[in-house]
Amino acid sequence: MTDAGHGPLLIWGAGAMGGSIGAALVEAGKDVLFIDREKAHVEAMNRRGLRITGPVAETRVWVDAMLPEDLTGAFSTVFLCVKAHHTPEAMQGVRSHLEDGGAVVSIQNGLCELEIAEVVGRRRTVGAFVNFGADYLEPGVIHRGNRGAVVVGELDGQETERVRRIHRLLGVFEPEAILTDNVFGYLWGKLAYAALLFGTALTDDPIADVLDAEEHRPLLRALAGEVVGIAEARGIRLLGFDGFNPDAFRPGGSDGAADESLNQLVAFNRASAKTHSGIWRDLVVRKRPTEVEAQLGAVVRLGREAGVEAPLLEALIRQIHEVEEGKRAVGWENLEELGRGSLGQAPGPSS
Repeated sequence: MTDAGHGPLLIWGAGAMGGSIGAALVEAGKDVLFIDREKAHVEAMNRRGLRITGPVAETRVWVDAMLPEDLTGAFSTVFLCVKAHHTPEAMQGVRSHLEDGGAVVSIQNGLCELEIAEVVGRRRTVGAFVNFGADYLEPGVIHRGNRGAVVVGELDGQETERVRRIHRLLGVFEPEAILTDNVFGYLWGKLAYAALLFGTALTDDPIADVLDAEEHRPLLRALAGEVVGIAEARGIRLLGFDGFNPDAFRPGGSDGAADESLNQLVAFNRASAKTHSGIWRDLVVRKRPTEVEAQLGAVVRLGREAGVEAPLLEALIRQIHEVEEGKRAVGWENLEELGRGSLGQAPGPSS
């Protein structure tokens, strides 16, 4: 594989993930260009710089930012940091600005690497997984709530010079960044954790409080278990991170092991200044569609291909869509409704 490491690094999507990583690279003296479709955000970054706030870092860096339609030239490395469901649209722009020997690195949730590879090919796609907490607060301002796992790897597991260089770049942002030969093991592990996070977003309470609620532990174990079961049916060797142990949620696994993993996730989230998920922010604060179809919807579809059904995930997806459409309010009763399904009863409205 060609390693074209020259020229500016392109951050496509300067929100929570891209803004956090890009700011650290700029502060370290790297040549970075930010692309974002929000005009107010681009203008604020160019006028006042990009501010990172929170317990991890308080800094402001002066950056170059522009709208996608104003970009010219070709680039060797693109960090794609848009929401999962915006991948197809973003890739139409990225493909026009990617060098022949260049690579797109997916700093996203879900299995976006597969979509990226369909556009530019697997040879020009690099997988990545991140679990740090950050939020876009307003134009030019990103809140970083904690540190979390950062992983990168070639889709085929090879350790190339290209992926070593990208690993070094991500190490500027997170010194404990991991170079892996099994990036899909992390990505599927994050999807199992995402099932829990989508569940927490159906209430107004912090992530840690929901994960700590003993009465909802059977539901939480079952939600993660459906994702783990589908991953295993597809031959994925799952890997854990930040307290999440996918082996604990395997079909036939013990409740005690799953509860221990949930307890570790509670501790991880209580230590974060980011109390609610980005999913909850999309539903309640920004009132816009979530990534549920691009993440959990994709899992359900891949499960069907492998002959594995996921009724709880389907019920969770329906509830998320009903909140998006204004047909359902967030509240603990949503988990109670889902919980009846986790106990073997058909999920349905409370009487």
